[in-house]
Amino acid sequence: MKVTEIMTGNVDTCTTEATLQEVASKMKELDVGSIPVVDNNKLVGIITDRDIVTRGIAEQLPLDSPISGILSSDAVTGSTDMSVEDAANLMSKHQIRRLPIVDGGEVVGILSLGDIAVKDTSYDNAEIALDDVSEPAEPER
Repeated sequence: MKVTEIMTGNVDTCTTEATLQEVASKMKELDVGSIPVVDNNKLVGIITDRDIVTRGIAEQLPLDSPISGILSSDAVTGSTDMSVEDAANLMSKHQIRRLPIVDGGEVVGILSLGDIAVKDTSYDNAEIALDDVSEPAEPER
């Protein structure tokens, strides 16, 4: 099964100039925990609710600060010709819950663990990704 069969298409994106407040409001409105960040329609990173909290609020950045300084610019991505199993393995390897799917550098969808668990008829793929993604990290102290 290909990722295009179960991914969420028509993904809302934001730009690097969007503010912490704008992105947080958009996440609430869409009921999502991450939004791909684009520049001239090309993926440049991803912003997560965790980024906003740990790199924005915890660092006491003003809510009107652009997200360019806190987004994750090293986003792991998948391609439209990727199988769900390969995507699950990639998500597991990088311990990520959401995988932007790109074609020619442009975001065409996003695949989440939820998509794999609910829409993939092979529960093995969900188990592959979930095992490593859900493994607790050691806190930095």
